[in-house]
Amino acid sequence: MIDQQIFESLQTKIDEETIVRDELHDIVQTLARKGRSTQAILSRAHSTPTDQINSVLNDATVAIIAQKQEVTRLKAVADQHPFYKYNGVWSRELQNLVASIELCAWLGGLQEHKGPESKSFMTIEDVGKFLEVPVNLKGQDAFHLTIEEYLLALISMVEELSRLAVNSVTLGDYERPVKIGNFTKELFAGFQLLNLKNDILRKRSDGIKYSVKKVEDVVYDLSLRNLINRDGVAE
Repeated sequence: MIDQQIFESLQTKIDEETIVRDELHDIVQTLARKGRSTQAILSRAHSTPTDQINSVLNDATVAIIAQKQEVTRLKAVADQHPFYKYNGVWSRELQNLVASIELCAWLGGLQEHKGPESKSFMTIEDVGKFLEVPVNLKGQDAFHLTIEEYLLALISMVEELSRLAVNSVTLGDYERPVKIGNFTKELFAGFQLLNLKNDILRKRSDGIKYSVKKVEDVVYDLSLRNLINRDGVAE
């Protein structure tokens, strides 16, 4: 005979996990909603001249800080439970937030949070410090930003920058595509140094070369039309 209390105990554990997931989902849904607001603000960069970009960056910074507050709430709950059991609940939204942070930083925002070694983007340590969360924890079962999440966020940022290169030309800004091209090529070179085992990460990182080519085509066309010189400066 099987003791039915075994199944009653299992059901109790299932109920407890459901409560935890529901609490995490509520926080992540709020993070996602605020994330959509942040992305909507940053999308204005595609139709805003460079000399007017500060208004976009100021609004984006406010929105990003609002998301940071949700990450603080998320960390407080997640730290009480096994990380890899529940991190799938928030991983995508955390990636989106980091991508927004990186794009905002590249455009010239969040200056005080960039490390001295880079003015173009924020390292994983910079992002962790800004969000006040650990990064790439080893031997500790606690909430943190993983290397995979950070790299996926960088890939999303590159995809957005390739689109910005095209729209910058529409706005009459011929120098920004050159800057984007130089940055994305350096970032792509960095990714080529990585021996990626994660299937999703490896597949998405392969897409960087298409973003780089898209920007190179824009710069090449500007060069053919004599709209920029050899140094990438608008004529």
